[in-house]
Amino acid sequence: MSLLRSLRLCPIARTRSCPVRGFRPCTDLLSLQAGPLPRRWPQPRHTFHAGPLLASASSKELLMKLRRKTGYSFVNCRKALETCGGDLKQAESWLHEQAQKEGWSKAAKLHGRKTKEGLIGLLQEGNSTVLVEVNCETDFVARNLKFQQLVQQVALGTMLHCQSLKDQLSTYSKGFLNSSELAELPAGPEREGSLKDQLALAIGKLGENMTLKRAAWVKVPTGFYVGSYVHGAMHSPSLHNLVLGKYGALVICETSEWKANLEDLGRRLGQHVVGMAPLSVGSLDDEPGGETETKMLSQPYLLDPSITLGQYVQPQGVSVVDFVRFECGECEEAAEAE
Repeated sequence: MSLLRSLRLCPIARTRSCPVRGFRPCTDLLSLQAGPLPRRWPQPRHTFHAGPLLASASSKELLMKLRRKTGYSFVNCRKALETCGGDLKQAESWLHEQAQKEGWSKAAKLHGRKTKEGLIGLLQEGNSTVLVEVNCETDFVARNLKFQQLVQQVALGTMLHCQSLKDQLSTYSKGFLNSSELAELPAGPEREGSLKDQLALAIGKLGENMTLKRAAWVKVPTGFYVGSYVHGAMHSPSLHNLVLGKYGALVICETSEWKANLEDLGRRLGQHVVGMAPLSVGSLDDEPGGETETKMLSQPYLLDPSITLGQYVQPQGVSVVDFVRFECGECEEAAEAE
């Protein structure tokens, strides 16, 4: 009997596989009869990439530089560089434009939501002092570094406005800016646009409604001193003379000579204004109690209620002439009254 006929009669040969692993009787035996199989060379392995090939070292350096400079995500920075053909300056401008569009869009959606939290910012430079209030929805966002940077930008913008007023001072000058006036101030030499543009950017990044509530500024000539106090104070991480907190006060004093304790005295007077919330200065002749309870000089001194504030100040050789008090989240009526 021939080999081919034997295979046809074999029950194993009629199946596709054999108990011996890898041996297929029909095809493999037929192949043996026909001659050796041609040699099979190993197939090359294919490497699949999930994304584009890694950028060159110089492109990586540009990406890192743009990321550090702008603070935007790596994805957005890479897209900006690709869009602008690797031009760093154009990529930065493109990022700001996109963020601005997104910020204004988000600001429009969040408009009207209540903003009772936030921070007071107090900044002093030379003979000028400013007090600003920026509000947000939650205390969680108020503790965020990006929000604090917004408060810093508002304080700097207000300071530049104050210093640009070329008054010949014979006495102190004081001014207030409401929300709309504050929003139109230039953002400063290192930022483009106005403060409302910086506000939109912050809203876009943090996802909460925010408002530039108000600002006050004071300029004094020689012979005057501005005491200041911020309750729960914390210093700005990037501007040493900016102090942040929930309450802030400026107290304007007139003095005939500079005294070593003026800074401490000004801080104590500011503490009193924050704690006792007077509505006017009053005079040393005011009797305590009755209708004078809201007059600063006739109020019991916060740190020693056995005497009035006037009795504390008089021996110090200074005269209190004015003050400003900000409380974060005060009602609109109180802000308008000021």
